[in-house]
Amino acid sequence: MSLPPSRPAQGGPLRVVFAVVVVQLRKAGVQFDAVGVDDGEWGRRLADRLAEMTGGDPGPVIEVASGRRCVYFLVPAGSTDHLPWPAEVTRLTAVPARVSYIPVPALDDMTWPLSWRYRPTAHGRFVHTRLLRSALHSPE
Repeated sequence: MSLPPSRPAQGGPLRVVFAVVVVQLRKAGVQFDAVGVDDGEWGRRLADRLAEMTGGDPGPVIEVASGRRCVYFLVPAGSTDHLPWPAEVTRLTAVPARVSYIPVPALDDMTWPLSWRYRPTAHGRFVHTRLLRSALHSPE
């Protein structure tokens, strides 16, 4: 992404400013896993419902502003194993013969198209997996 060139001062050089976007890809299963909701509108409503249920601190939730506009809920590593999940969600986990990576925005910089819908509030604080499952299965 680049910004329009600035006008040169009386005979000065033309300057072009480039915005640098840095997104980290974190390997699932090391620090955390993720549950992805491809339907962004439903994922945002789900995140907001979890925030209501938890007094405004549902744990870290990432939203994507382009494409399918996915929403990712960061959950403790291994916590999605052995639990049934609806077909509309994707589990990003570490399993034998498959590696998943989770896109993570910077905490204090613009990392479009990724942003925090709910920022991490404490080290080791994640979305409660069973509460997320419950919210996924409950009628709106």
